[in-house]
Amino acid sequence: MPPATTVSITHDPFDALRRKLIGLCPAAAAIGYPFLLQAFHAAVSPSGGSLSGVRIAGAAILLALAFAAPLSGLVSAVWWTAATQPSQSDLRARRLAYAAIAVPPLFVFVGVLRGYAVNLLGLPVSDIVVWIAIWLLAGAAVWSGGDQPALERTTRTTGTLRVAHGVSAVLITFYVLFHLSNHLSGLIGPETHAAIMKAGRAVYRAPLSETVLVLALLFQAASGVRLAWHWSSLRTDAYRIFQIGSGAYLAAFLLAHLNSGLIAARHVYKIETDWAWAAGMPDGLIHGAWNIRLLPHYALGVFFILAHLASGLRGVMIAHGTEVTTANRVWSAGLIGAALIATAIVCALCGMRI
Repeated sequence: MPPATTVSITHDPFDALRRKLIGLCPAAAAIGYPFLLQAFHAAVSPSGGSLSGVRIAGAAILLALAFAAPLSGLVSAVWWTAATQPSQSDLRARRLAYAAIAVPPLFVFVGVLRGYAVNLLGLPVSDIVVWIAIWLLAGAAVWSGGDQPALERTTRTTGTLRVAHGVSAVLITFYVLFHLSNHLSGLIGPETHAAIMKAGRAVYRAPLSETVLVLALLFQAASGVRLAWHWSSLRTDAYRIFQIGSGAYLAAFLLAHLNSGLIAARHVYKIETDWAWAAGMPDGLIHGAWNIRLLPHYALGVFFILAHLASGLRGVMIAHGTEVTTANRVWSAGLIGAALIATAIVCALCGMRI
């Protein structure tokens, strides 16, 4: 990725209005995200039981648009980071763009919280209404930002936190690689997945191991948010923007996944977190009205986990004297591999077997 181009801030009131409207685009995309998923579900679930070519094509377009919603946040972050003298409103718009990248896990998180409200408290809450309200408030925060120049911070304040973040990432990586390999085994069949998972759980579900792992995951999410908040105030290149954006997604993904698997499934509803749970059985990820939100959640989750690791590796390589061109090639190969693995895992969860 080339460095972001420079954009100057003008004091033209019409330009200021235009920039504020552009700043609301990530919030608008986030608000439309659930409706794209609902439309996709309606397209692939005809009452007659058969799918026409037109419906399949329409469903593919709707699903592509649903994936484009969070990815548009990444594009918006690149655009906003180009400002040479960002105003307070511009900085809020930039951070809103980063938050919008995490739309899929945030929507899952809101959906699980809605389940608590309805099933445990008896409150008739609509997750769509809550979702729209959240992003309207976020948009209002951007709109109310002032035109005063935003104060750009130095990078020296995050050195210790960055090291701690990297150390915890090394610990978590061992679990992540096993976990993703376990999900890849679903291409062979749920039985193979269950056998590998049983062997792994003997280690990572031991009381001490699980406690350390959960604490490391929570620290990774919290430190990632802190680092993303700091770096989002700085002018930087597109590689760093991608690293910040993928980190924002992962922070939300970790919280949503821990909430769904550890709290909701295991401790609240007493559900076994096996292959059937992950695949949303019996309806499946595609044909389940609620489960469809898990499709981009999982796909982008796997992609950004591996892509974020590739971004970190690129930084380490450059810091240790590797040529930037070589480090960039390794990073690009990492993103391609991440996309392929994410596709394979989602295909397995949707029923594909080899």
